[in-house]
Amino acid sequence: MTDSLPLEASRDVYRSCFCLHAQRAARAVARRFDEAFRPLDLTSGQFSLLHSLNRSEVATVGRVAALLAMDRTTVTANLKPLERRGLVEARPDPADARSRQLFLTASGHALLRQAMPIWAAVQAELTAAVPDAARLRSDLRGLG
Repeated sequence: MTDSLPLEASRDVYRSCFCLHAQRAARAVARRFDEAFRPLDLTSGQFSLLHSLNRSEVATVGRVAALLAMDRTTVTANLKPLERRGLVEARPDPADARSRQLFLTASGHALLRQAMPIWAAVQAELTAAVPDAARLRSDLRGLG
């Protein structure tokens, strides 16, 4: 077929594509955390979402979406199971009825306290597995 892309182009993408390698690494890291958090019935994404609500200022869907680099619709969808479990409470914003303020409940705080030693253990394993973990984190933050 004459319109085919040369196979070497695909090999180049596989060898050098930042997006491909970042996505593969992100999925592998998330799987490690997901497995570790499984006894708590928690995913790595939920852990991050709960932590995004553990802050001094009032959280809103928009602020959480910006912090986690997610779209608002995805944040809202991911909040629903946490609300059903009683880990997160959403209240109307008194200043703007269209917006909701998000709060960790006592159960949400308790789950985060349980999850922290698990997170710390997996984090330590991953840090030990990466030759220059501090630089990697810095480089990744620089891309975001």
